[in-house]
Amino acid sequence: MNKKSVAVVMGGYSDEYVVSLKSGQLIYDSLDRSLYDVYKVVILKDEWYFLDENDNKHEINRGDFSAALDNGEKLKFDVCFNIIHGTPGENGILQAYWDAIGQKYTGCDFYQSALTFNKKDTLAVLSKYGIPSAKSIYLRKGEEINADKITEELGLPLFVKPNQSGSSLGISKVKEKSGLIAATEVAFKEDDEILIESFLNGMEVSVGVIDFKGETIVLGITEIVPKNEFFDYEAKYEGASEEITPARIDDETRTRVEEIAKRAYDSLGMSGFSRSEYILMDGIPYMLEMNTNPGFSPASILPQQAKHYGISITDLCGNEVEKALNK
Repeated sequence: MNKKSVAVVMGGYSDEYVVSLKSGQLIYDSLDRSLYDVYKVVILKDEWYFLDENDNKHEINRGDFSAALDNGEKLKFDVCFNIIHGTPGENGILQAYWDAIGQKYTGCDFYQSALTFNKKDTLAVLSKYGIPSAKSIYLRKGEEINADKITEELGLPLFVKPNQSGSSLGISKVKEKSGLIAATEVAFKEDDEILIESFLNGMEVSVGVIDFKGETIVLGITEIVPKNEFFDYEAKYEGASEEITPARIDDETRTRVEEIAKRAYDSLGMSGFSRSEYILMDGIPYMLEMNTNPGFSPASILPQQAKHYGISITDLCGNEVEKALNK
Protein backbone atom coordinates (compact mmCIF):
# COMPACT_ATOMS: atom_id res chain seq x y z
CA MET A 1 0.00 0.00 0.00
CA ASN A 2 1.32 3.42 -0.97
CA LYS A 3 1.40 5.76 1.97
CA LYS A 4 -0.33 9.09 1.50
CA SER A 5 1.74 12.23 2.07
CA VAL A 6 0.33 14.66 4.64
CA ALA A 7 1.60 18.21 5.10
CA VAL A 8 0.82 19.55 8.58
CA VAL A 9 0.42 23.24 7.74
CA MET A 10 1.07 25.58 10.66
CA GLY A 11 2.09 29.15 11.45
CA GLY A 12 0.05 31.99 9.98
CA TYR A 13 0.14 35.76 9.74
CA SER A 14 -1.39 36.70 13.09
CA ASP A 15 -0.09 36.76 16.68
CA GLU A 16 -1.59 33.28 17.05
CA TYR A 17 1.17 31.69 14.95
CA VAL A 18 3.04 30.69 18.14
CA VAL A 19 0.04 28.62 19.30
CA SER A 20 -0.35 27.17 15.79
CA LEU A 21 3.24 25.88 15.81
CA LYS A 22 2.50 24.00 19.05
CA SER A 23 -0.77 22.63 17.62
CA GLY A 24 1.03 21.56 14.45
CA GLN A 25 3.71 19.75 16.45
CA LEU A 26 1.08 17.68 18.31
CA ILE A 27 -0.62 16.69 15.05
CA TYR A 28 2.73 15.95 13.40
CA ASP A 29 3.68 13.70 16.32
CA SER A 30 0.27 11.99 16.45
CA LEU A 31 -0.43 10.97 12.85
CA ASP A 32 -0.01 7.24 12.21
CA ARG A 33 3.31 6.70 10.40
CA SER A 34 2.19 3.26 9.19
CA LEU A 35 -0.46 5.03 7.08
CA TYR A 36 1.07 8.39 6.23
CA ASP A 37 4.32 10.11 5.36
CA VAL A 38 4.06 13.26 7.45
CA TYR A 39 5.74 16.58 6.72
CA LYS A 40 5.89 19.97 8.41
CA VAL A 41 5.01 23.05 6.37
CA VAL A 42 5.25 26.51 7.92
CA ILE A 43 3.43 29.48 6.42
CA LEU A 44 4.52 32.91 7.65
CA LYS A 45 4.07 36.39 6.19
CA ASP A 46 7.64 36.50 4.88
CA GLU A 47 8.12 32.88 3.81
CA TRP A 48 6.43 29.55 3.11
CA TYR A 49 8.65 26.55 3.65
CA PHE A 50 8.79 22.78 4.16
CA LEU A 51 11.00 21.53 7.01
CA ASP A 52 12.82 18.26 6.32
CA GLU A 53 13.85 15.75 9.01
CA ASN A 54 17.06 17.75 9.62
CA ASP A 55 15.07 20.98 10.03
CA ASN A 56 16.41 22.31 6.73
CA LYS A 57 14.06 24.73 4.99
CA HIS A 58 12.84 24.16 1.44
CA GLU A 59 10.79 26.93 -0.14
CA ILE A 60 7.17 26.11 -1.02
CA ASN A 61 6.30 26.79 -4.65
CA ARG A 62 3.07 28.78 -4.40
CA GLY A 63 2.07 27.84 -7.94
CA ASP A 64 1.21 24.27 -6.91
CA PHE A 65 2.11 24.06 -3.18
CA SER A 66 5.08 21.77 -3.80
CA ALA A 67 8.63 21.74 -2.45
CA ALA A 68 11.89 21.07 -4.33
CA LEU A 69 14.10 18.59 -2.46
CA ASP A 70 17.91 18.55 -2.45
CA ASN A 71 17.97 15.52 -4.76
CA GLY A 72 16.01 17.44 -7.38
CA GLU A 73 12.74 15.64 -6.70
CA LYS A 74 9.50 17.53 -6.33
CA LEU A 75 7.48 16.87 -3.18
CA LYS A 76 3.71 17.10 -3.60
CA PHE A 77 1.24 16.50 -0.80
CA ASP A 78 -1.86 14.29 -1.04
CA VAL A 79 -3.51 16.34 1.69
CA CYS A 80 -2.79 19.41 3.79
CA PHE A 81 -3.72 19.22 7.48
CA ASN A 82 -4.61 22.85 8.15
CA ILE A 83 -3.93 23.89 11.74
CA ILE A 84 -3.30 27.62 11.23
CA HIS A 85 -5.20 29.73 13.79
CA GLY A 86 -6.27 33.13 12.50
CA THR A 87 -5.37 34.43 9.05
CA PRO A 88 -4.84 32.96 6.44
CA GLY A 89 -5.83 29.45 7.57
CA GLU A 90 -8.98 30.13 9.57
CA ASN A 91 -10.62 32.88 7.51
CA GLY A 92 -10.89 31.17 4.13
CA ILE A 93 -7.93 32.75 2.33
CA LEU A 94 -5.79 29.59 2.30
CA GLN A 95 -8.80 27.39 1.51
CA ALA A 96 -9.68 29.51 -1.55
CA TYR A 97 -6.07 29.25 -2.76
CA TRP A 98 -6.00 25.48 -2.25
CA ASP A 99 -9.35 25.13 -4.07
CA ALA A 100 -7.91 27.11 -7.00
CA ILE A 101 -4.88 24.82 -7.38
CA GLY A 102 -6.76 21.57 -6.64
CA GLN A 103 -5.05 20.81 -3.33
CA LYS A 104 -7.00 18.66 -0.83
CA TYR A 105 -7.13 19.91 2.78
CA THR A 106 -8.75 19.19 6.13
CA GLY A 107 -11.43 21.19 7.89
CA CYS A 108 -13.92 23.72 6.62
CA ASP A 109 -14.30 24.93 3.08
CA PHE A 110 -13.62 28.53 2.06
CA TYR A 111 -17.15 29.82 2.72
CA GLN A 112 -17.60 28.31 6.20
CA SER A 113 -14.13 29.50 7.22
CA ALA A 114 -14.77 33.07 6.07
CA LEU A 115 -18.24 33.16 7.63
CA THR A 116 -17.30 31.80 11.05
CA PHE A 117 -14.26 34.07 11.30
CA ASN A 118 -16.71 36.98 11.18
CA LYS A 119 -18.44 36.98 14.58
CA LYS A 120 -21.24 39.38 13.55
CA ASP A 121 -22.21 37.40 10.44
CA THR A 122 -22.02 34.04 12.23
CA LEU A 123 -24.37 35.18 14.99
CA ALA A 124 -26.74 36.74 12.44
CA VAL A 125 -26.97 33.47 10.48
CA LEU A 126 -27.40 31.34 13.61
CA SER A 127 -30.16 33.58 14.96
CA LYS A 128 -32.27 32.29 12.05
CA TYR A 129 -31.84 28.80 13.53
CA GLY A 130 -33.00 29.87 16.98
CA ILE A 131 -29.56 30.11 18.57
CA PRO A 132 -29.47 33.10 20.98
CA SER A 133 -26.58 35.52 21.48
CA ALA A 134 -25.84 38.72 23.40
CA LYS A 135 -27.31 42.05 22.32
CA SER A 136 -24.64 43.87 20.29
CA ILE A 137 -23.63 46.98 18.36
CA TYR A 138 -21.34 46.74 15.32
CA LEU A 139 -18.90 49.52 14.42
CA ARG A 140 -16.39 50.10 11.63
CA LYS A 141 -13.17 52.05 12.11
CA GLY A 142 -13.78 55.75 11.61
CA GLU A 143 -17.45 55.70 12.62
CA GLU A 144 -18.58 57.97 15.42
CA ILE A 145 -18.68 56.29 18.85
CA ASN A 146 -21.47 57.58 21.06
CA ALA A 147 -20.59 56.24 24.51
CA ASP A 148 -23.82 57.55 26.08
CA LYS A 149 -26.02 55.82 23.49
CA ILE A 150 -24.04 52.56 23.56
CA THR A 151 -24.06 52.21 27.34
CA GLU A 152 -27.73 53.15 27.47
CA GLU A 153 -28.60 50.45 24.94
CA LEU A 154 -26.32 47.66 26.20
CA GLY A 155 -25.84 48.54 29.87
CA LEU A 156 -22.66 48.09 31.91
CA PRO A 157 -20.46 46.19 32.14
CA LEU A 158 -20.08 45.33 28.45
CA PHE A 159 -17.51 43.70 26.18
CA VAL A 160 -15.64 45.26 23.27
CA LYS A 161 -14.06 42.81 20.84
CA PRO A 162 -12.61 42.72 17.33
CA ASN A 163 -15.11 41.26 14.86
CA GLN A 164 -12.46 39.07 13.23
CA SER A 165 -9.73 37.90 15.58
CA GLY A 166 -8.89 34.78 17.54
CA SER A 167 -7.38 33.80 20.88
CA SER A 168 -9.31 36.58 22.67
CA LEU A 169 -6.85 39.16 21.33
CA GLY A 170 -8.06 42.75 21.61
CA ILE A 171 -11.02 42.02 23.91
CA SER A 172 -11.83 44.31 26.84
CA LYS A 173 -14.41 44.20 29.59
CA VAL A 174 -15.67 47.75 30.18
CA LYS A 175 -17.15 48.48 33.59
CA GLU A 176 -17.51 52.26 33.32
CA LYS A 177 -18.55 54.49 30.43
CA SER A 178 -15.27 56.40 30.70
CA GLY A 179 -13.35 53.27 29.62
CA LEU A 180 -15.32 52.59 26.43
CA ILE A 181 -13.33 54.69 23.93
CA ALA A 182 -9.98 53.25 25.08
CA ALA A 183 -11.38 49.72 24.75
CA THR A 184 -12.49 50.40 21.16
CA GLU A 185 -8.97 51.59 20.34
CA VAL A 186 -7.53 48.30 21.64
CA ALA A 187 -10.01 46.29 19.53
CA PHE A 188 -9.40 48.38 16.40
CA LYS A 189 -5.69 47.47 16.58
CA GLU A 190 -6.73 43.88 15.77
CA ASP A 191 -9.47 44.57 13.21
CA ASP A 192 -11.20 47.38 11.30
CA GLU A 193 -14.58 46.15 12.58
CA ILE A 194 -15.59 45.68 16.20
CA LEU A 195 -18.51 44.32 18.20
CA ILE A 196 -19.71 45.82 21.46
CA GLU A 197 -21.77 43.25 23.36
CA SER A 198 -23.97 43.29 26.43
CA PHE A 199 -22.58 41.43 29.43
CA LEU A 200 -23.98 37.94 29.94
CA ASN A 201 -23.68 37.00 33.60
CA GLY A 202 -23.32 33.24 33.67
CA MET A 203 -21.02 30.24 33.29
CA GLU A 204 -18.79 30.16 30.22
CA VAL A 205 -18.53 26.81 28.47
CA SER A 206 -16.45 25.71 25.52
CA VAL A 207 -18.01 22.98 23.38
CA GLY A 208 -15.99 20.80 21.02
CA VAL A 209 -17.97 19.50 18.04
CA ILE A 210 -16.58 17.40 15.18
CA ASP A 211 -17.84 15.16 12.41
CA PHE A 212 -16.38 11.77 13.27
CA LYS A 213 -16.99 8.73 11.04
CA GLY A 214 -19.97 10.38 9.39
CA GLU A 215 -21.68 11.63 12.55
CA THR A 216 -21.77 15.05 14.24
CA ILE A 217 -20.67 14.49 17.84
CA VAL A 218 -20.09 16.72 20.85
CA LEU A 219 -16.65 15.80 22.16
CA GLY A 220 -17.22 17.56 25.44
CA ILE A 221 -18.47 20.57 27.35
CA THR A 222 -15.72 22.32 29.28
CA GLU A 223 -16.46 24.83 32.02
CA ILE A 224 -14.16 27.84 31.96
CA VAL A 225 -13.31 29.41 35.32
CA PRO A 226 -10.95 32.31 34.49
CA LYS A 227 -8.72 33.75 37.17
CA ASN A 228 -8.86 37.02 35.22
CA GLU A 229 -12.01 39.07 34.50
CA PHE A 230 -12.82 36.82 31.53
CA PHE A 231 -11.36 34.08 29.31
CA ASP A 232 -8.64 36.26 27.70
CA TYR A 233 -5.38 35.31 25.96
CA GLU A 234 -3.54 34.83 29.27
CA ALA A 235 -6.35 32.62 30.58
CA LYS A 236 -6.36 30.56 27.38
CA TYR A 237 -2.64 30.01 26.91
CA GLU A 238 -0.77 30.95 30.08
CA GLY A 239 -2.69 28.94 32.63
CA ALA A 240 -4.75 31.76 34.12
CA SER A 241 -7.94 29.73 34.10
CA GLU A 242 -9.35 26.49 35.38
CA GLU A 243 -10.88 24.27 32.70
CA ILE A 244 -13.25 21.63 34.02
CA THR A 245 -14.32 18.76 31.73
CA PRO A 246 -17.12 17.80 31.92
CA ALA A 247 -18.72 21.09 32.97
CA ARG A 248 -20.57 21.10 36.29
CA ILE A 249 -24.08 21.37 34.83
CA ASP A 250 -27.23 19.30 35.24
CA ASP A 251 -28.33 16.74 32.63
CA GLU A 252 -31.10 18.92 31.25
CA THR A 253 -28.71 21.83 30.61
CA ARG A 254 -26.09 19.47 29.18
CA THR A 255 -28.61 18.06 26.71
CA ARG A 256 -29.66 21.58 25.69
CA VAL A 257 -26.05 22.72 25.16
CA GLU A 258 -25.26 19.60 23.11
CA GLU A 259 -28.36 20.05 20.96
CA ILE A 260 -27.62 23.74 20.25
CA ALA A 261 -23.91 23.12 19.60
CA LYS A 262 -24.74 20.36 17.08
CA ARG A 263 -27.42 22.53 15.46
CA ALA A 264 -24.94 25.41 15.08
CA TYR A 265 -22.34 23.08 13.53
CA ASP A 266 -24.77 21.49 11.08
CA SER A 267 -26.59 24.74 10.25
CA LEU A 268 -23.32 26.35 9.20
CA GLY A 269 -22.34 23.32 7.10
CA MET A 270 -19.21 22.78 9.17
CA SER A 271 -16.54 20.13 8.77
CA GLY A 272 -13.57 19.15 10.89
CA PHE A 273 -12.61 20.45 14.32
CA SER A 274 -14.70 23.16 15.93
CA ARG A 275 -14.98 24.74 19.32
CA SER A 276 -17.86 27.05 20.10
CA GLU A 277 -18.11 29.29 23.15
CA TYR A 278 -21.32 29.92 25.10
CA ILE A 279 -22.46 31.69 28.24
CA LEU A 280 -25.09 29.76 30.20
CA MET A 281 -27.75 31.98 31.78
CA ASP A 282 -30.76 30.35 33.43
CA GLY A 283 -29.93 27.11 31.62
CA ILE A 284 -29.94 28.80 28.17
CA PRO A 285 -26.70 28.77 26.11
CA TYR A 286 -25.96 32.13 24.45
CA MET A 287 -23.39 31.80 21.70
CA LEU A 288 -20.28 33.98 21.70
CA GLU A 289 -18.38 32.62 18.71
CA MET A 290 -17.40 29.58 16.65
CA ASN A 291 -13.75 28.58 16.12
CA THR A 292 -13.06 26.41 13.07
CA ASN A 293 -9.36 25.85 13.78
CA PRO A 294 -9.21 25.83 17.57
CA GLY A 295 -6.00 25.45 19.52
CA PHE A 296 -4.65 21.91 19.43
CA SER A 297 -1.57 22.06 21.62
CA PRO A 298 -1.38 19.52 24.47
CA ALA A 299 -2.78 22.21 26.82
CA SER A 300 -5.72 23.07 24.54
CA ILE A 301 -9.34 22.26 25.28
CA LEU A 302 -10.19 20.11 22.24
CA PRO A 303 -7.48 17.44 22.85
CA GLN A 304 -8.54 17.34 26.52
CA GLN A 305 -12.17 16.77 25.46
CA ALA A 306 -11.19 14.04 22.99
CA LYS A 307 -9.28 12.24 25.72
CA HIS A 308 -12.30 12.45 28.03
CA TYR A 309 -14.62 11.26 25.25
CA GLY A 310 -12.35 8.28 24.56
CA ILE A 311 -11.04 9.16 21.08
CA SER A 312 -7.26 9.11 20.75
CA ILE A 313 -5.49 12.06 19.13
CA THR A 314 -4.19 9.64 16.49
CA ASP A 315 -7.73 8.55 15.56
CA LEU A 316 -9.05 12.11 15.71
CA CYS A 317 -6.36 13.37 13.32
CA GLY A 318 -6.52 10.29 11.09
CA ASN A 319 -10.29 10.78 10.69
CA GLU A 320 -9.64 14.33 9.40
CA VAL A 321 -7.06 13.12 6.88
CA GLU A 322 -9.28 10.32 5.55
CA LYS A 323 -12.26 12.70 5.11
CA ALA A 324 -10.08 15.13 3.17
CA LEU A 325 -8.67 12.38 0.96
CA ASN A 326 -12.16 11.16 0.12
CA LYS A 327 -13.71 14.58 -0.63
